[in-house]
Amino acid sequence: MIEQLDKDYVLQTYARNYVNFKKGINATLFDENDKDYIDFTSGIGVVSVGHGNKEVANAIYEQVSNITHISNLFAIEPQAKLGEKIAKLSGMDVATFFANSGAEANEGAIKLARKYGETNFDNKRYKVITLEHSFHGRTITTVKATGQSSMHTPSFSPYPDGFLYNDKIEDIYNSIDNETVAVMIELVQGEGGVQPFDKKEIQELAKFLKEQGILLIIDEVQTGAYRTGEFLATNLYEIEPDIITMAKGLGGGVPIGAVVTKHKDLFTYGDHGSTFGGNYLSCAASLKVLEILDNYKDSGKLDETIIYFQDKLNEIYEANKDIFTHSVGLGLMRGLRVKDANTLASIIKEAFNEGLLVLRAGKNTLRMLPVLTISKEEINEGFKRLENALSKIK
Repeated sequence: MIEQLDKDYVLQTYARNYVNFKKGINATLFDENDKDYIDFTSGIGVVSVGHGNKEVANAIYEQVSNITHISNLFAIEPQAKLGEKIAKLSGMDVATFFANSGAEANEGAIKLARKYGETNFDNKRYKVITLEHSFHGRTITTVKATGQSSMHTPSFSPYPDGFLYNDKIEDIYNSIDNETVAVMIELVQGEGGVQPFDKKEIQELAKFLKEQGILLIIDEVQTGAYRTGEFLATNLYEIEPDIITMAKGLGGGVPIGAVVTKHKDLFTYGDHGSTFGGNYLSCAASLKVLEILDNYKDSGKLDETIIYFQDKLNEIYEANKDIFTHSVGLGLMRGLRVKDANTLASIIKEAFNEGLLVLRAGKNTLRMLPVLTISKEEINEGFKRLENALSKIK
């Protein structure tokens, strides 16, 4: 029934799997027939503290029992507290604009960069350099910022001007001209194949851009909120960008986006806004999510989980080198390169049949973004099911 309802009344922008999930407990989902699935996707890196998290549910219930939403024309206490929390966890002197998604956060970052280019140079600077295989969102502007030509279909043209794409970090230096205002990158390319960049290479780029007065924007929509083991991948790479964007795991499943910046006074009244961004509901949920994850990190359990997951992943990789060519990623943002696209599709299908949810990413990558609070038992069971799936395609 759900399949027909969806096809009749929902725009068909996704090739859906029509399993009907009804309940979740941490990293385990249950469908309408009570079949269980180990979730190595967490809603594409969103459900950071697990399905059915009681602490988050209680925080949401308490908040919506009083106020769900007013307007950004008034002070919003949980929004101010969340801004403070993000600043403290980042270790930087920053302020935050709150939106509803990663794409919105990246739009805000681009607007902020363009204003910087308008107000800080004799000539207008507006060009933003991104990388091939990057992904920054699906709005008209963030699609154009995305460095994948397949995303720039004529169906949605014309696109905004001012974006250049480089294949490698080292190529960026030669692409900068007197109209370049910012470089926008992911430290680990998610959709681009779970590909981390070299730490020293990133640090040298950050230093160079700072010397040139060019902004560095780090898209942490997927890597942020402890996905790589630290609050930000930025912390792991030991850099201080001008702008950081966040979303996904920040809200634990409640839609939220964030533009985090050191340029605290660049936007002024009327420059940017959002009806729903930073409302009571999303900020109350996010505060609880960050409280849980901060404590989880401090206890040592997050690092322990990352190491355990990585060890199990490597066991699968070493035992199946006839299928996998590389193991990639950081923290709990992991991937296995598969020898060809058909094999990857077969693995995802058979894993689902075995009761395991996994993802695909670019470069024929089997992508895994498990719940950060996933238990060792769930990890063990998930990899057991993956091994069963692999045995069926050999």
